[in-house]
Amino acid sequence: MGNSAVLRPEFGPGRPLGLIAGPCVIESEEHVHFLARAIRAAVGDFVFKASFDKANRSSLGSYRGPGLNEGLRILAGLRAAGYTVLTDIHEPWQAEPAAAAVDILQIPAFLCRQTDLLVAAGRTGKTINLKKGQFVAPSDMRLAAEKVASTGNYRILLTERGTSFGYNNLVVDMRALVILRSFGWPVIFDATHSVQLPGAQGTASGGSPEFIEPLARAAVAAGVDGVFVEVHEAPARALSDGPNALRLDLLGGFWQRLQAIHAIG
Repeated sequence: MGNSAVLRPEFGPGRPLGLIAGPCVIESEEHVHFLARAIRAAVGDFVFKASFDKANRSSLGSYRGPGLNEGLRILAGLRAAGYTVLTDIHEPWQAEPAAAAVDILQIPAFLCRQTDLLVAAGRTGKTINLKKGQFVAPSDMRLAAEKVASTGNYRILLTERGTSFGYNNLVVDMRALVILRSFGWPVIFDATHSVQLPGAQGTASGGSPEFIEPLARAAVAAGVDGVFVEVHEAPARALSDGPNALRLDLLGGFWQRLQAIHAIG
C-alpha cells in the first residue's frame, strides 16, 4: 500500500490536480526555457518534463536528444530557475546522475518491469513516476511499484498511457485508473501518449490530438491525481512525438476546463 504523505506536494489525495507538461525531448536549452516560462504563464505551478535521450525511437535515424551529460546540465539549469523537473531514465546506471539534476525520475512504459532499473531508481530516494506498459494489465503495476518500494522509497506515481489495441493503435480503459488507484499510490493520466498511434507513420509514430481533451476530461472525472501532457508551440516542427502533442496555445483553456471538472469532486 502506498503512502502519499511522503510524496512531493504536487500529487495526492486532497491536493490540487497536478500537471506534468513539457516537450517530448530536449530540443535546445533555449527551447526548454522558453516552454517552461510559457507553460508557467498559462497554468501556474506544474512539473516540467523533458527527456535527455529518447532511446525507443521508431527509427535509428530519429532525433534522440542531447544525451545524458548535456541533457542533465540543461535540466539542472531549469531546476535552478525554480521549476520542478522530471526526466526519464533507461538504464540503472543513469539513476544516480539523473537524480542529482532533477526532482522526479520517470520509468518509460516499455521498461516498467525492468527490476534492476526500478530498484536503482528507488534507491535514489527521488519520486519515481512509473508509466504503465502498453502491454501490461493495470493489476500488474502493483508488482512494479513494490519493486521501487522494496528500497524503502514510497514516493511513487503510477501513470496510465493507454493499452495496445491491435497494430499501431492504443485504447484507454478508464477502469485501469480505478484499479491503479486501489494500490494506494497517486495516479497520473498521460493524455498525449494515450492518443499516440505507435509506428503508424512507418518510420515514426502518429497521433490523434483531437482526442487529448476528451480523454483527459474522462480521466479527471474518474478521479486521477494529475495529468501528463507533452506540449509544443508548433507540433508539426517538434523533433519527437509532434503528432500527439498538445499545442501550447491550447494549454491554458484545456487546464482551466480540467480543473473545473476536478473541483466537482
